[in-house]
Amino acid sequence: MIEARHLRVLRAVAAGGSFSAAARELGCTQPAVSQQMRALETSVGTPLLIRTGREMRLTQAGEALVRHAGGILAGLTAAEEEVAAIAGLRAGRVRLVSFPSGSSTLVPTALAALRAAHPGTRVSLEEAEPPRSVELLRQGDCDVALAFRYEGAAGPEEWTDLVVRPLLTDRLVGLVPQGHRLARAGSVAIAELADEPWIAGCPRCRGQLVQVCAGAGFTPRIDFATDDYPAVVGLVGAGLGVAVLPQLAVESVRPRGARTVELEPAVRREIVALTLPDLAHVPAVAATLDELVRAGAR
Repeated sequence: MIEARHLRVLRAVAAGGSFSAAARELGCTQPAVSQQMRALETSVGTPLLIRTGREMRLTQAGEALVRHAGGILAGLTAAEEEVAAIAGLRAGRVRLVSFPSGSSTLVPTALAALRAAHPGTRVSLEEAEPPRSVELLRQGDCDVALAFRYEGAAGPEEWTDLVVRPLLTDRLVGLVPQGHRLARAGSVAIAELADEPWIAGCPRCRGQLVQVCAGAGFTPRIDFATDDYPAVVGLVGAGLGVAVLPQLAVESVRPRGARTVELEPAVRREIVALTLPDLAHVPAVAATLDELVRAGAR
């Protein structure tokens, strides 16, 4: 019989490449990791790891087991949480992953409301941009993932295996220095910024920027690139270039020395909360999704 604790150890060994790395990740000793791996190999009746010096690599059977482990562990988590709710326990645990601008705007409002309504529910928060956040969900490493995709940039098949709760549509805005020639314009065609130096954001946003600019007939000269939205705003405010940011990101920082302008044509991204079908029925997860939807409607 395969035990869940053994699967967690196998995933940690596969991710870290050694028993010592897995032990550090799991907060246990290296002999304990080795013992549980031996027990797992005995249970399945075949080797799962090939030991080469200090490192480990998976056998074909090990790769197959790791591939299924995320779904198995997510299903077990869903079962445990639902059974606890049926048994009358007023408690729950939700692991939430969000991209930074969502963490500073939607998440605080949603979690404050969740705590007021369900004080026994515990929520942990980790930050990751999509597609990494979606990968964490599918791997069983979180219960709810906030994600986004740009209009027309991805097909609907990207999330067909997940429960999708739309939160809001976020429009991208231009960000220019306060003394810029277009700082007081009501709206700006992105082609009017073709000769400007640019400050780019996260890799996915950067790719979208290049795509939008290409549609307007130019390639942006990117002088600076950073995943940190306050840094983008600071660089623009210092007069070092212009940028395009989601409105949600601008709301999370004070744009000192910079002004926002509407872009034409409009560029939008869809903000959603995602979970696995099994987890959608867990009361704590369902309540978290509901509060995120309410936060997006405010």
